[in-house]
Amino acid sequence: MPRAIVRAPGHDRSRSLGWLSIAWMEYFVVHGPGDVQGMPVRHGDEYTGFVVDCYGLDADGRRFYDSAFFSRPKGCDKSGLGARLALFEALGPARFDGWAEGGEVYRDPWGLGFEYVYEAGEPMGRPVSVPYIRIMATEEGQTGNVFDTVHFNLTDEASLLSSIPGLDVGITRINLPDGGEITPSTASSSSKDGGKETWVCFDETHLYNTPELRRMYATVTRNLRKRKRLAEPWYLETTTMFAPGQDSVAERTYEEAEAIRDGRKKRGRARLMYDHRWGECPDLKNEDALRAALIDAYGDAMEWMDLEALVDDFYDTRNDSADGRRYFLNSRTVASNAWMDPDAWALCRRDEEIAPGELITLGFDGSIKDDATALCACRVSDGHLMLLGVWEKPEGAEGEGWQVDRNAVDSAVARAFDTYEVCGFYGDPPHWQDYIDRWTRDFGDDLKVRATQKAPIEWWTNRPTAMEASLNRFVEAVDAKELSHAESLDPDVSSEYLQRGARLTRHVLNARRREMGRNHMGIGKEHAKSPKKIDAAMAACLAYECRADAVAAGITKRKKKTGRLVAF
Repeated sequence: MPRAIVRAPGHDRSRSLGWLSIAWMEYFVVHGPGDVQGMPVRHGDEYTGFVVDCYGLDADGRRFYDSAFFSRPKGCDKSGLGARLALFEALGPARFDGWAEGGEVYRDPWGLGFEYVYEAGEPMGRPVSVPYIRIMATEEGQTGNVFDTVHFNLTDEASLLSSIPGLDVGITRINLPDGGEITPSTASSSSKDGGKETWVCFDETHLYNTPELRRMYATVTRNLRKRKRLAEPWYLETTTMFAPGQDSVAERTYEEAEAIRDGRKKRGRARLMYDHRWGECPDLKNEDALRAALIDAYGDAMEWMDLEALVDDFYDTRNDSADGRRYFLNSRTVASNAWMDPDAWALCRRDEEIAPGELITLGFDGSIKDDATALCACRVSDGHLMLLGVWEKPEGAEGEGWQVDRNAVDSAVARAFDTYEVCGFYGDPPHWQDYIDRWTRDFGDDLKVRATQKAPIEWWTNRPTAMEASLNRFVEAVDAKELSHAESLDPDVSSEYLQRGARLTRHVLNARRREMGRNHMGIGKEHAKSPKKIDAAMAACLAYECRADAVAAGITKRKKKTGRLVAF
């Protein structure tokens, strides 16, 4: 199941107000306008888990997160989930009120029959004091699906919530019984109320791709920080996969999650709960693979979706297949000049480390300041790639004046030779010629695969013919699944190498095809000053090229007794 989740260290689902939230929402809230209007709400394991994650608490009862990101395909009831959370934040026991000894009971204050019995050690809840709930819409005149569902629950006579005394429900504003309000807003009105929000829903943030909408998002999220700590304000983004290059709010949050996940941003300063689920299908002509990918993408939501109708949509010649990938597979699409197909690369992912002592080749690409430096290993037996080290400029203020720690890189190379049986090492010399000379002196005699006899490590990437052939070999191996890369999507995995695989993926998908010389194609960043690095992709390509030369030379095993490399 392709799913990326980013959670805080120490996250524990047993310490969460989310269980109370789910019980409250399933008791009080019904579906809004649509096919299932007025029907009771039920949450499967997947949606329950997301809500529980959002309300996760630390040992002091403080919520881990001040923002949450929920990315699913079209039709997954993302807006409905946003509406239910809005109602709970407005009227339910949504803030921490101490730890239960066991047996305490929460009863709704309106006598509508809701009871929740706390277990020992479970957090208890209280209402938000004067809650201000803002629901954002992208255009003037719109209230959006989220507010429409909220409004329906508070006005339909069959809904329990409509009987709460003191509600004043209008078309453009809902005044709450004990103070506070629920308000739909647009870009032009987002800053009028002076920052009183305790909770905000940004629905479909892949559409927030204009300067005005990005400013609206920035203004409102800043407003949240004006409330006192007691209010613990937070916000929810729901979205379908963004179109790359539009610089939408969803794309920016996706990149923020990547920075947290692969260590470019200190996790202690990051308070984002991120949950993105998608389906992978490189060949849309394969109907069985497409069905499997759609089931992966929709998860619990497949219960109410028509699978065959979704498949038919992909084969309707009036529709754009790239839009289908975004909307229904919730999968990342690529720019027209992208080097690597994301789905093909994803299908080569393998949750496995290269074990110490195994026969490998190394690839290295280095820089000094603004670009990254990377060292990658490739297992000779099967082409399995693992990023051994990547050094790149941290995000924000931590990156000011940053330079690559050359001693750390040097140590990583030495550690690779100590840990594995290295039969070849290809490195691009610019900026690192002195170190490559040193590595040649220290390790060159043992390298059976050599770039040249005189300079066994120097593999210059500025040679158009050789570079194009190497890049083509790599892409062909991905398409044929003849290589794999070490990466895990599990946020709780302890292996730094499997976590580091996310950086390799990011660099590979950042790469763009670029003309190299007159008649050759290479790769480069999307533009010269782009912060999106590709150096780990180049290191992986060099490691795989070195492995191909090892295989061609018959160097595939080593004698167990002597450890000497031999050709078979």
